[in-house]
Amino acid sequence: MFKKTVILGAGAAGMMCAAHAGGDCLVLDHAKSPGEKIRISGGGRCNFTNLDTTPENYLSQNPHFCKSALARYTQWDFISLVDRYGIAWHEKNLGQLFCDGSAKQIVAMMVEELQQAGADLWLQTSVEKIRHEGETYHLTLLRDGKPQQISCKNLVLATGGKSIPKMGATGLAYDIARQFDLPLIDTRPGLVPFTFPDGRFTALAGTALPTRLSNARAQFDEALLFTHRGLSGPAVLQLSSYWHEGEEITANLIPTMDLFTLLRDQRQLQGRRALTTELARHLPGRLVDFLAQEFKIEGRLADQSDAALQALCTQLETWRLTPGGSEGYRTAEVTLGGIDTDVLSSKTMEAKQRPGLFAIGEAVDVTGWLGGYNFQWAWASGHATGTAIAARS
Repeated sequence: MFKKTVILGAGAAGMMCAAHAGGDCLVLDHAKSPGEKIRISGGGRCNFTNLDTTPENYLSQNPHFCKSALARYTQWDFISLVDRYGIAWHEKNLGQLFCDGSAKQIVAMMVEELQQAGADLWLQTSVEKIRHEGETYHLTLLRDGKPQQISCKNLVLATGGKSIPKMGATGLAYDIARQFDLPLIDTRPGLVPFTFPDGRFTALAGTALPTRLSNARAQFDEALLFTHRGLSGPAVLQLSSYWHEGEEITANLIPTMDLFTLLRDQRQLQGRRALTTELARHLPGRLVDFLAQEFKIEGRLADQSDAALQALCTQLETWRLTPGGSEGYRTAEVTLGGIDTDVLSSKTMEAKQRPGLFAIGEAVDVTGWLGGYNFQWAWASGHATGTAIAARS
């Protein structure tokens, strides 16, 4: 069987590509259902894009690479598509858009889009072998337990990265890239919780608070969540993409609070009150108990000099921590690194030295922040490749 285009991966990028590739297109996936990461994202409501999407919200060895695709298919374009299907949505904090109902609505929409475009979808189909002759790619597939041969002019790698292997992630795109001499940027888990040895924060599990979390390269003002294994929450997930093994991070536990003035004023009014009791009016009680041991906080308010109060506030603003590691690909929302953008066209996502071979979505060395940015990259890169293929004879 010959198809003009074969897309490996029925996720966000692959389905968007199929919806714009101009027909005679086959989408393959080894999963039982399409769009599994869409289905589970956002707590089942799918954070499908972000109102504030800009190229600055992405990490890549080449920070300029994502600009072309993002400019040609914006968050507003995807919102228009969602509106056209009558899918109700709402904005959460920081421009994040979610379905009012279920993420399954986004999956159904994308399946409808690719089918209307004339594309076929084969699920529970695995790729056993790929070879290239002349201008044609030949694939040996395993479908329903039987080998099948497919040939195509355009082959699109849209299988994602290594994150969340229980959802079927395999790193297949990287294996195919190596086969066709496309260089890779080293991969590592992104948007992932930090772990600490010896259950350091077990007593605080479930405690959360607004925090400014930073390292030498980035800073995020979002929520921090203590867990049995370490640290999580949006601030941690964001910073993890900028963190390397063994590095120190800094937590500011009072980023928007003038705690010194509050404590000094209360010293005049409630000098006999325990310092920890007063702190618990401004920070979670369990955290105060923990920090009392960590920073040796003791005594009454009246016993504290201005210098002592200022020193305490400085400790709370500059709590230095060194994670033992991260939870890895098991819970990582994305994979950092991937196929080197230097060998791809930023307009079409086609390999410069391998005509007809494209790479899109998470498989490429473009990784977004938490908050819908990675879905927007999937939509934009899939659209870029799909429209480029449709424009060819």
